Amino acid sequence: MFTGIIEEVGTVLSIKKGNVSSKITFGGRKIFNDIHLGDSIAINGVCLTADILTDNSFTADIMAETLRRSSLGDLKVGSKVNMERAMLCNGRFGGHIVSGHVDATGKIINFKREENAVWITISTDGKALKYIVEKGSVALDGISLTVASVSDTSFKVSIIPHTASETTLLTKFIGDNINIECDVIGKYVEKFLNTKENTSNNSTLDLNFLANNGYI
Repeated sequence: MFTGIIEEVGTVLSIKKGNVSSKITFGGRKIFNDIHLGDSIAINGVCLTADILTDNSFTADIMAETLRRSSLGDLKVGSKVNMERAMLCNGRFGGHIVSGHVDATGKIINFKREENAVWITISTDGKALKYIVEKGSVALDGISLTVASVSDTSFKVSIIPHTASETTLLTKFIGDNINIECDVIGKYVEKFLNTKENTSNNSTLDLNFLANNGYI
């Protein structure tokens, strides 16, 4: 489990490509004082397992499903990536619940500066957009952000200077792909409401019930 608060911008050191999978080595500095073999580390919002470890790098196996579902296949040697270790339970929870399981990729379609902030517009398909709500949370390349607005085909976030300086967001270009993880709570609520038990005539739990009781 992660929070979406990026700890360090790392670098892709090497990529070994198989037929449908890859083995990628990531280098860094800050986070390597407390990483162990088998630990979960989020790279651009994708939960990976450290299976080879040195003092300043780790290597992870990237399976075919991960490459299909994320933008990790776009990485090259020298690419910068957002890195976050799994969250501890003894500190402040500064972002939101991030699982490291990417729901979709989006495409950056616009940057617009507004004094100290930068607005980023991202297009994606309806499967992801239905879980993205104005003023809700979304993880972009592993970064916990607040959704500023949503349309039928895209959504916008506004980036403060600290986020810009501590992540890779403003190193990207229009047309670049970005990993999207939607707020997990909405997905579980949808699944629960659509089960047979809760769509039967005997059930009193529906969207009206949740709204009337302050859950949504």
